Amino acid sequence: MEKKQFWYRVRVFFLLLILLVVSLNSWLSRSRTTDWQETLWVVIYPINADQRGDTRGYLNALQADHFDEIEQFLGREANRYGIALNHPIEIHLSDVVENEPPEVPDNASILQSVWWSLRFRYWAWRNSAWQGPEPDIRIFMRLFSPQNRTVLEHSLGLQKGMIGLVNGFASVDFQSLNNFVTLHEILHTLGATDKYDPQTLQPLWPEGYADPYQDPLLPQFRAEIMGGRIPQNDHFSLMPDALENSVIGPLTAQEINWLN
Repeated sequence: MEKKQFWYRVRVFFLLLILLVVSLNSWLSRSRTTDWQETLWVVIYPINADQRGDTRGYLNALQADHFDEIEQFLGREANRYGIALNHPIEIHLSDVVENEPPEVPDNASILQSVWWSLRFRYWAWRNSAWQGPEPDIRIFMRLFSPQNRTVLEHSLGLQKGMIGLVNGFASVDFQSLNNFVTLHEILHTLGATDKYDPQTLQPLWPEGYADPYQDPLLPQFRAEIMGGRIPQNDHFSLMPDALENSVIGPLTAQEINWLN
């Protein structure tokens, strides 16, 4: 009996030790990536989500410079908040990932969400097509043909693991929208929170508004990146057509350590 208790305590000790190491590694990674002393490497992993030929054609033509808008936006906003780093992030493009990630559960409980997060991170480790240095942030981008008329699932960004899952359309016409969603999820991995009502998707005032003290308040003409949309009235908001029509608000800047 005493021998069983001994080995039980040994197993518990090693599990706690592993948990401590993982937690410490996550904390160190988070601290390093948000001290803004060095450019962060972001790798985007494209996925042909509907296996259509036109989606494949778009993926074959996709280049890292399709995401330059994200780099330029973050550089502009970082300088506006006094961050000396001219290039906060550098985006690289991986080869196409052939396998689909685990399906995101609907109306998931906390336990189901945690379990999916662990499965997703394990899947990402097994399915990385990137051959370069280890990235700071990984974004898996599921692209669909715009001819498919698919209602896109909600995109996700996880601070633990610094990994995201973006759903978008495989078309030049939708690239700016894809960039907006991608940046939204990148900021999630850095600690930024959503600033919209999850039921109505309407940005929350004042933190989800680009110009919360504009007079008159509505309509707004820019989007706060984590607010997600440009409010037009109390019940309707537009998606921005480009990142140049967006800003990073003070609360988001504080969350990613651009403001004390």
